[in-house]
Amino acid sequence: MSMNNIGSVVSCAPGSILVGIKDLATFEENKDKLQIGRFLKIAQGNHDYTIATIRNIKGATTQEANGAVDWQFQVECQAIGTLVDGKSFDRGSLLLPVPTELAFVADEETLARLFDADAEYDFPLGTLSMNKNTVLKVSGDKFFSKHIAVVGSTGSGKSCAVARVLQDIVGIQGKQNINVAAQNNSHLVIFDLHDEYTAAFTLPEDQSFTLNRLDIDTLRLPYWLMNSEELESIFIESNESNSHNQVSQFKHAVVRNKERHNPDIPNVTYDTPVYFSIREVYNYIENMNREVIGRLEGEDRPKLSDGTLVNDRGQHYFEKLCTFVQPSTANASKATNGPFNGEFNRFTSRLEAKLADKRLKFLLDAKKEDGASFETKDFDVLMRQFLGYLDRSNVTIVDLSGIPFEVLSITVSLVSRLIFDFCFHYSKMRHAAGVLNDVPVMLVCEEAHNYVPRNNDAAYRASRKSLERIAKEGRKYGLSLMVVSQRPSEVSETIFAQCNNFISLRLTNDADQNYVRRLFPDNSSALTDVLPNLTAGECVVVGDAVLLPAIVKMPLPDPQPHSQSVKVHNEWREKWREVAFEDVIARWRK
Repeated sequence: MSMNNIGSVVSCAPGSILVGIKDLATFEENKDKLQIGRFLKIAQGNHDYTIATIRNIKGATTQEANGAVDWQFQVECQAIGTLVDGKSFDRGSLLLPVPTELAFVADEETLARLFDADAEYDFPLGTLSMNKNTVLKVSGDKFFSKHIAVVGSTGSGKSCAVARVLQDIVGIQGKQNINVAAQNNSHLVIFDLHDEYTAAFTLPEDQSFTLNRLDIDTLRLPYWLMNSEELESIFIESNESNSHNQVSQFKHAVVRNKERHNPDIPNVTYDTPVYFSIREVYNYIENMNREVIGRLEGEDRPKLSDGTLVNDRGQHYFEKLCTFVQPSTANASKATNGPFNGEFNRFTSRLEAKLADKRLKFLLDAKKEDGASFETKDFDVLMRQFLGYLDRSNVTIVDLSGIPFEVLSITVSLVSRLIFDFCFHYSKMRHAAGVLNDVPVMLVCEEAHNYVPRNNDAAYRASRKSLERIAKEGRKYGLSLMVVSQRPSEVSETIFAQCNNFISLRLTNDADQNYVRRLFPDNSSALTDVLPNLTAGECVVVGDAVLLPAIVKMPLPDPQPHSQSVKVHNEWREKWREVAFEDVIARWRK
């Protein structure tokens, strides 16, 4: 094949190769192919070529004696891999060319070799911005079995990019369900902070695509599924001086109450996900707060006003609030306050307020459709709802928009931890049979900076801990993360450090650009310079799953998520509109 030689290597260093262009005519002829981000092939002396991406172009002029102007051009590039025998691309091998080696513009055939590699690279992301005919395919297995970060400022097309990738997984194209004949085995759980994604997965009825949407009215998340940390973060103020006593008595009451309601389950612990009654635990703590000990000969036990001596607090304190004898120093009725008498006034009033809070009903008073409470035997139904197994849904959207702010972290923590625990135990069961997890799940964290922040804020400790654990260990158990954020510099560093693939749309904030530059691998640093200049839907794709870093234009999803901005100027130019205030206020009150 005839190749178009544009010049030769002038100097070479690990981070930078300088290519001198032959003359002005050659430069003019190839100007469109010598733009930043495009590719050169540089000979290695044998059949191999170094593939390099253009970072910088410099032109300089000298005035000749006859008055003519002589132009000289230098192109600075960065090596990104080797094209072996003109056939296969190896990005691990960075053989650097020596000066005088010839440089060529990467032709269509070379680009096809780089980007349409082979059967492994089977998941199309979008088309190359610099060559609209070439589709960038990534390795689906490497892309989805490791964690993915999607970042981009507001309005850069982030939600559309995420929706498009997810639609491709489940088989939605142009409002059609291409898997309508036979459903595939994909499992996506989306934490959706603004209820944007429901629209992207709602298809006409004849497409029989089921979306499993869990919001504050349909999400069933009984408090007894929480582990010790989650329970304590919702009921105990860690900055109170006697919080250690609150923790020890609360723990004791919870464990005893679990044993009381689950006599047939051995070795119940504070963390075992079995039913207990939070009302009865409240009674127990309130009774400890009122307790008076009888001090007559042979008593030295809590004493009720009718003279009953309490041998076992678990027998008396769960059922109801008890009335104790009065403390007294008289010999005939000697009695002193119990060890925690008066200690738990604030604790019990806080417990009472939480139990009465109607907004927390989905957590503290979750009921089945027949009005009964969820019990230990309902655990499998509760687990099925998160993974779409109640109605065979590929996509589960957990709509967090109506969840009260103070329990947002707990909700995210609880759902993600339960999914992790399920994947963990299912994987272990499969490993015992000598096979791998065959029901992998992907957890999509939209607006992740809201519940896995970088700063160690106590309010988000629960969700941060659960998601960081998934970031570190989830891959081994078939649970991967897609972390989506417009402020990457404000998201927990642990989570981004574990991401193997990055999709970065336009980033306008300086701190975020610098942060993302640090996260990108070395051979793609040239690409990060374009982050502020990308158009909507254009992104830089980097990572294990991509043969080499590239700038890609993502196709729009259809249907689209509800993330479009209001066309303010258009609306303001219309005639005055009346608003049904009563309807807005009715919804507000509800």
